[in-house]
Amino acid sequence: MTVYLDHAATTPMHPAAIAAYTEALSAVGNPSSIHSAGQNAKRVLEEARERVAATLGCEPIEVVFTSGGTESVNLAVKGLWWARQSDRPRPRLLVAAGEHHATVDTVEWLERYEGAVVTWIPLDAVGRVRLDALAEALDAHDDVALVSLLWANNEVGTMQPVSEVVALAGAHGVPVHSDAVAAYGQVPIDFGASGLAALSVSAHKIGGPIGIGALVLSRAATVVPLIHGGGQQRQVRSGTQDAPAAVAFAVAAEQPHVDYAPLRDRLIDGVRAAVPGAVLRGDPVDRLPGNAHFTFEGCEGDSLLFLLDAAGVSVSTGSACQAGIPEPSHVLLAMGLSDDEARGALRMTVGHTSTAADVDALLAALPDAVARAGRAGYADRAPALGAR
Repeated sequence: MTVYLDHAATTPMHPAAIAAYTEALSAVGNPSSIHSAGQNAKRVLEEARERVAATLGCEPIEVVFTSGGTESVNLAVKGLWWARQSDRPRPRLLVAAGEHHATVDTVEWLERYEGAVVTWIPLDAVGRVRLDALAEALDAHDDVALVSLLWANNEVGTMQPVSEVVALAGAHGVPVHSDAVAAYGQVPIDFGASGLAALSVSAHKIGGPIGIGALVLSRAATVVPLIHGGGQQRQVRSGTQDAPAAVAFAVAAEQPHVDYAPLRDRLIDGVRAAVPGAVLRGDPVDRLPGNAHFTFEGCEGDSLLFLLDAAGVSVSTGSACQAGIPEPSHVLLAMGLSDDEARGALRMTVGHTSTAADVDALLAALPDAVARAGRAGYADRAPALGAR
């Protein structure tokens, strides 16, 4: 049986969410219909919205259901940016380096096709956005449409200073969006207290179904919609709403909080003991409770992943692979690592199904995988070393 330690990618659905989803799927009715079946579907949908809102510290009307985190980020970033051009041009986006590609690709699209100007705010050595650089950028430019940053880095797990960012941006009248997909369900989130204009979350990261997420949009915020049609959800996101998925989302969101930190720490301590050269990346203390991210010198992360997978352990690299060519993580590069250092990355994440036995299985398989990946990496580099 496979040991699953990639909960940051997706986590198994909670049994209670599966049961609620299955039951809700048996009911018929479009929430926009005025007959009794439609109104029953609407009641179920709006109750689910209220329940999700309660877990996020926001008002139900502020919860806009989407198809997932990526759509939520696109709607927030594009929608806020377009809306901010209405009275005068504000082309600039201030975006933390090392964001998820949902944000990176969105702002690069705006830059390429809409004339946006992107200023990337650097990270420090543990992956936290540099507040001094953000303050400098806000002071230097009066054309900033919005600021966007992660609530917590999805690769290395470092918590971001969201409240400080909101305070800095607010002093300049600039709204802030936060991608909290990685943080939701791991740490408390209070949207009302945060001062954010918008926040993105996804159900499948917390034990809900794939295919539904939410944009939490402040009552005071205005976005230009991506999808036009029936005007559902405050005219922000048209389309027939998925009541069964919303119900399952709500059930997953309400599951009792589990502190993953003890199991994560067991994993971190075990990796350090099993592979003394492994380097923990991200903030060693102020990090997501389920995240352990290491680099292994002389190894390719993809090689480690495949070797561990062959041993029955599923993890993630934290790097993208395009056209069969492993690329170093842009997050680690933004933290100041070299290409070679960044290539040997593994992200191991625990979740609600994880056990101490899972961690022990990883630790048993890891030393051999690192040794074999290191030999393969040396063999690949040997011709170049000889050429010197």
